[in-house]
Amino acid sequence: MQRKVYVPGVALLAALTAGCTGGSGTDGSAADDKAGEANTSVAAPGKYRTLREPCGSVDRGLLRDLLPGATTLPEEQQEKAYDGTAAVTYDTDRRVGCRWKVDSPAATHHLLVDFERVVSYDADVSDDDRAKEVYAKQEIAADLPTPTQSPEEGEGEDTEDGEGEGEGSASPDGSGSPTASASQSGDQAGDAAGDKSGDVAGDDSATRTPDPADVTDSASGSGGSTGTQAPQGLEPRILADLGDTAFLDDALVRSGSTTQRRTVSVVFRTSNVIVTVQYSEQPALTTDVPDSKELQEKTQALARRLAEQFTD
Repeated sequence: MQRKVYVPGVALLAALTAGCTGGSGTDGSAADDKAGEANTSVAAPGKYRTLREPCGSVDRGLLRDLLPGATTLPEEQQEKAYDGTAAVTYDTDRRVGCRWKVDSPAATHHLLVDFERVVSYDADVSDDDRAKEVYAKQEIAADLPTPTQSPEEGEGEDTEDGEGEGEGSASPDGSGSPTASASQSGDQAGDAAGDKSGDVAGDDSATRTPDPADVTDSASGSGGSTGTQAPQGLEPRILADLGDTAFLDDALVRSGSTTQRRTVSVVFRTSNVIVTVQYSEQPALTTDVPDSKELQEKTQALARRLAEQFTD
């Protein structure tokens, strides 16, 4: 009689178990590889997700100093002048601004504060890096002059030939020597020739507020021509100890054929936010020239106060 051959149950179970184990190991490895490919790094978001309310960011004490003509107005008009006018914006989480203007018999003063929160839509570029690019464009457009030695330095380090020693410039406000970016911006200024307008936009997004330069030009009449520049030691320059990086611009413009208007701008970056402060004075008399030192000190004082608010 022919016998039937049977596979022992234990051997069959072992074979099946080995087959399942081998298959699952291959599939698991492939899944891990795919998971690793999908887990790509994304650039870190910026420190700031919202912006401060600009009109309320400048306290009354500073406004009284910046807008001296307001004290001569009736109380109701004073309050309106100090309240400022908010700039029109499409997205207050991305761009906000506020303007003040006060006329007096002696002079007209304009003040502009502008906050821009820069957002990168490139996963490989962080908000901070994108903000650095936007700020760099503004610094280049400002066309800062090559650093020169200040009078204070020359007096303290005279040589036998009567010439001062030392490099860089030390501004009266204690700012350090301009960084390498200042020199680079001077070399690249040719790309932005004729564009020294104090543009703080740097971004073509729909959240754009009016250009600060347009605000001051429209307020006192366009078509002005550049006149005498800032005195030695007060030239446009890089500022130290203000935000992550900052610069100051100073321009004296003759409005039409009569009065002269000086506008001082301070722009600084803190993480992914760029802050611009513009302050201008236009005397009523054609013989009066706005004092560069006074305007720069007031503008810097406000800029530093705003920088403190962003660090709170």
